[in-house]
Amino acid sequence: MKGEPDFLQNLRTEMGDGRQWLDRVIVIVYAVLTGLAVVAFTLLADAAFGLYQGLRSTAWWAPLIWTPLLTAAVVWSIRRWAPGAGGSGVPQVLVALAPETPESARHRFVSLRLSVAKIAAVTGGLLAGLSIGRQGPSVQIAAGVMLHARRWLSPRSDISTRELLVAGGAAGIAAAFNTPLGGIVFAIEELSRRLQDRSSGLMLAAIVVAGLVAVSAFGNLSYFGRIRADGVSWWDLMWPGFLVALSAGLLGGLLSRLLLASFMGLPDRFCAYRRKRPVAFAALCGFVVAVIAVITGGEAVGVGHHHTHALLHNPDFDQQLPLVFTGLKFIASWLSAWTGVPGGMFGPSLSIGAGVGADIAWLLDSPHGPALIALGMCGFLAAVTQTPITAMIIVMEMTDGHSMVLSLMACALVSSLVSRMISRPLYSTTALLMMRSLREASVGPAIPATTPGQAPQDSTPR
Repeated sequence: MKGEPDFLQNLRTEMGDGRQWLDRVIVIVYAVLTGLAVVAFTLLADAAFGLYQGLRSTAWWAPLIWTPLLTAAVVWSIRRWAPGAGGSGVPQVLVALAPETPESARHRFVSLRLSVAKIAAVTGGLLAGLSIGRQGPSVQIAAGVMLHARRWLSPRSDISTRELLVAGGAAGIAAAFNTPLGGIVFAIEELSRRLQDRSSGLMLAAIVVAGLVAVSAFGNLSYFGRIRADGVSWWDLMWPGFLVALSAGLLGGLLSRLLLASFMGLPDRFCAYRRKRPVAFAALCGFVVAVIAVITGGEAVGVGHHHTHALLHNPDFDQQLPLVFTGLKFIASWLSAWTGVPGGMFGPSLSIGAGVGADIAWLLDSPHGPALIALGMCGFLAAVTQTPITAMIIVMEMTDGHSMVLSLMACALVSSLVSRMISRPLYSTTALLMMRSLREASVGPAIPATTPGQAPQDSTPR
């Protein structure tokens, strides 16, 4: 039949094109490098926060001095040398993926140099004791490493810049969370929104290779262990689960709206002061975060994974600062983003969501605390990012909660719907703001592209 593939001819074509196979080898090598970069970033970030905890345990008052000073230093450094490394990292990749972004401007948002700067800046933020995550920055870091492969590929290679960016971003999420399915869904739901056959193949290859590197370093284990929800029925979780989804949606939407308002710079005295003295403003925010760290004994700062793990495996919620932790972690995460220090919202969102679930379980005296905590993690992440499928997959893989798939899905959808009534999508809206700055820079004086949490800069040396 005409039109059917000719196996022998296709095999000769595949095996005979040596340059095509060399391009594939180059992509695989860069996928390994991407995984190694995320692993190194993870180890550095964890070591930095460990040093901060050691400093805090040595002298309880030390964060009151250390956090503002280091926060100001990081913000000053980023504004001076690498403005494109600011923010969470996901909006930068979205701008680089946008068709209207000129090819010559992509390096201002994603590059190997910015990946190195991002690693250093986020590590500095965690060393300062801010409430920031490392998973969102992993997207920009991995995309920058993978994009560097472009210079070694053949000019006639059918592997496009867009495909490298999507593959790198997806591999970054997969390696950072140790959730391969989460990386795939994140690429479809947030980064690409449409995938061709070639794109999906390249993305899967990058995720597999980068994931294998991460598994080799950290083991094939769930972040938070297995959720014991085998005996929990839909009816048992329906009412408390709805409260968790509603609360997570309201709080997540509020946090997203506050972050967008902070990034856009409203005409109030705080934003005006931040525009005038960004480094001093960062120090003030850092001081407030340090006060929160002192009050909570360091529990409400950092990524938050240790506190989340403790909530999941300690049913005595009275010892976990019910209601207080959630509110203070919320404020610390907002102020940490407002400082302008690069950092993500994935980790803090999971931690705040876990606090929401624990609070509902405590208020209702529910015996299904771990299940409600998992729902809170899923709901809050879905509310902040407004990517419900990604949130559900990530939490399911991180907690080994396959028995809760339907509950997690329902919670993510409800929370995301509530959040959309309160706030615009965080990442895509931030990306639009950055693209607007890029267009303004192209028609006006040459200025560095602004990033989330950073006011426009002039070109005057300082």
